Amino acid sequence: MRRLDIRERMLLAALLPVVMVSVLLAVVFLMARFDDIQEAYQQRTRSVVRQVALASEYGLFSANQTQLQTVVHGALREPDVRSAAVYGANGQLLASAGEDGVEIVKAFGAQETQVFDARRRLDILSQPVFASGIKLDDLYEEAASQADGLPTQLGLVVVKISRQSVDVSKQNMLILGSFISLLGLIFGMVLAAKLSQGVIRPILRMTHLIERIGRGDFAAAAEVRNEAVAQGDPLRELQENLRQMAERLGHAREDLEQQVAVATQALRVKKEEAEHATQAKSRFLAAASHDLRQPTHALGMFITRLAQLPHDEQTRGLIVNLESSVRAMQNLLDGLLDISRLEAQAVQVKLESLAMSGLLTQLQTDLGQTAQEKGLRLRIRPSSVWVTSDAVLLYRILLNLVSNALRYTEQGGVLVACRPMDDGKKVQLQVWDSGIGIAAEHQSEVFKEFFQVGNKGRERNKGLGLGLSIVKRTSELLGHPMVLDSRTGRGTRFTLILPLAQPKQKYLDTLAFERPQGDGLAGVVMLVIEDDPLVRTALVCLLEGWGIKVHDARGMHDAQQWIENGLKPALILSDYRLLDEQNGIEVVQQLRRILDSDIPACLMSGDTDAALMSAAQAAGLTLLHKPVRPAKLRSLLRRLLSHQLIDEDLR
Repeated sequence: MRRLDIRERMLLAALLPVVMVSVLLAVVFLMARFDDIQEAYQQRTRSVVRQVALASEYGLFSANQTQLQTVVHGALREPDVRSAAVYGANGQLLASAGEDGVEIVKAFGAQETQVFDARRRLDILSQPVFASGIKLDDLYEEAASQADGLPTQLGLVVVKISRQSVDVSKQNMLILGSFISLLGLIFGMVLAAKLSQGVIRPILRMTHLIERIGRGDFAAAAEVRNEAVAQGDPLRELQENLRQMAERLGHAREDLEQQVAVATQALRVKKEEAEHATQAKSRFLAAASHDLRQPTHALGMFITRLAQLPHDEQTRGLIVNLESSVRAMQNLLDGLLDISRLEAQAVQVKLESLAMSGLLTQLQTDLGQTAQEKGLRLRIRPSSVWVTSDAVLLYRILLNLVSNALRYTEQGGVLVACRPMDDGKKVQLQVWDSGIGIAAEHQSEVFKEFFQVGNKGRERNKGLGLGLSIVKRTSELLGHPMVLDSRTGRGTRFTLILPLAQPKQKYLDTLAFERPQGDGLAGVVMLVIEDDPLVRTALVCLLEGWGIKVHDARGMHDAQQWIENGLKPALILSDYRLLDEQNGIEVVQQLRRILDSDIPACLMSGDTDAALMSAAQAAGLTLLHKPVRPAKLRSLLRRLLSHQLIDEDLR
């Protein structure tokens, strides 16, 4: 809201009394005039209805309807009378005239009444007609009329009178009063403006002076001072003090500008150093992440291949420990990757209708053994509902919630169930456990990175503290509200609210995680493109252990030679960074053009850049981030191969 300046305030101070007096006088005058008009109207209406009643007495007494009709027609000659009617002693209508028609009298009373019809702006007045007090010679007539000591009611007169003329008079009076008040207000405004000029002119001059000084025009003080002296300004002494203050401020500003210039130059140098350091750190982290993922990726595959070979009991125990260590390292890298992708908003959401039964079945398959090894019961209630969500992201949420529940539950079990809500419009996906629970003061902290309840020693078997953070961010990304309810020592319940969807029948199961029956990889011809010798060797050994016929290449040149020698691979697996600044996306696209076939292919990379994920998605290729877990790679190869077979059957 804009604040008033001094001129406006002075005018307001002068005008307020004038406005108040004008409005008050106008209101008092108008109210008095309205009362007079209304009183005159009331007297006139009562007079009209009484005259009609007196004129109707003889007609009622003599039952002369012609005379009564003449009376009601005569009543219409009165101003504002819309209709008139005369009723007999028993309520029957004897005569009526007017534009509003005749209404049936419901209550036949002996008192004068007046009712106002606001919708039609009509006053409806009723006046009883009594026999006059003149005594007659007929003894029987007198006895009949004076049986109860009261005059006999002969009938009733009803007259409807419009208030239109009264309303018009009031409106004209209101317009006249408003016009007079406006004239008084204008006169007061002009008079106040004239009188205030001599008061506010010096103050306005000082106001403009201060504004110019505030904008940095310190020379304005001398100009205004000279003008004030010439005009005999009573505030010239104050302006002299302002001039001196302006000179001191000018000198101070010059000194401050010099200091700011020096500080700005120093900050610019520091900023450039910080930017260089940030760029160097980013390059270092990217290179370190890529270089760390490469050997970790190879190590995981070597250990998986090593576990497939026969060993004695002691060697098998060492291999299990190696697998556990590599899995912990992979979990950390995967968790950090998920967090970085969510923070960079690089996760692509694909909402579709999907059946919960497949996700729940896959969840039982993946975590049933874990629960059994810990002596817990994992109960997943079957459900036939369909929801709208992203199958991959929703399964990650479920996997993290159930894994976390199993990790912090020592006895009892974990329950996963779907419950309808909001009259079947939404679905509650709930994960219950009988674990240690989460205290109220920690329930907002558990969704932060690396925060864990009951793991101050950072024991590796209790996770890394990233699962719930990933769950929270993923649910917000999907638009699925999540509610946490927990009691210490009794367990925890996570509730995810999902929109209900209509079931869809597709030739492909919408359950992206359901694995095909059987192995399906033995004897498959596959082309592996990897420039790192260590990773290539580990990958080839692992794939051959699964019965796959692997042909490896370092880049496009080697892959093209294999094809020229008659190789027709069923699957292509390529690293993103290859020799001679080639990338896996371009190589896969070139090989598909050479073979004239849309061969199933996927990428692997140690890079976590969001641009790479977008490019892979645009090319229709699945991107696996190193280190890749062998089970995940095997599942992906099966799915790619099964989709290819289905497409061939459809063609």
